[in-house]
Amino acid sequence: MAVGVAAGNDVPRVVLSTFLETHAEGERLSLEPYRAAFDMVHAADGGSLVDAAEVVATGRKRQEQLATASLQRIVRQMQGAGYRVVIGALLTNRAGWITDLLGYSLAWQEHVAVAETLAVREAIRHAFGLCELVLVEQDEKSLPATAAQAWGMTQAEIDARLKALGATVGRPWRKEQKLACLSAWLATQTQP
Repeated sequence: MAVGVAAGNDVPRVVLSTFLETHAEGERLSLEPYRAAFDMVHAADGGSLVDAAEVVATGRKRQEQLATASLQRIVRQMQGAGYRVVIGALLTNRAGWITDLLGYSLAWQEHVAVAETLAVREAIRHAFGLCELVLVEQDEKSLPATAAQAWGMTQAEIDARLKALGATVGRPWRKEQKLACLSAWLATQTQP
């Protein structure tokens, strides 16, 4: 999910709400490279770890390409509307301690979804680097409390502001969009 926020005078405006694509429809490797690797290794004939690693590498490379192309489109769209795009925010979680996504995902079926999510975040980081944008990473769980502390607002006040911002975008204004908006809003207020 990508939400573009223009901030001025401490009052943000949502200027874009769209998806930042990291997979192509019908293309399994860009959608779920770790699921494909898990299925391969745990199949009855037992695929090799080398083949699984190649599948993941191919899928992750494709995710990076798609994320970069999507982010470039979003930046062009915002620039075309007269906005200068210099910073982006990425929601993260506390799973940063996982350094071997393939090994982690192959160990237990339940780990696959976590590995997929972390791979998508890596693809987005890669895209931000290629687009030469500042990337601010914020912990998804503590984001509301961090914003409340930074602005001296209650959570209810922030929720009301987010709801009002969503009204300018239209329905549906889902939780993911609200969090992306809050993340972008905070990034614009805390970065030079």
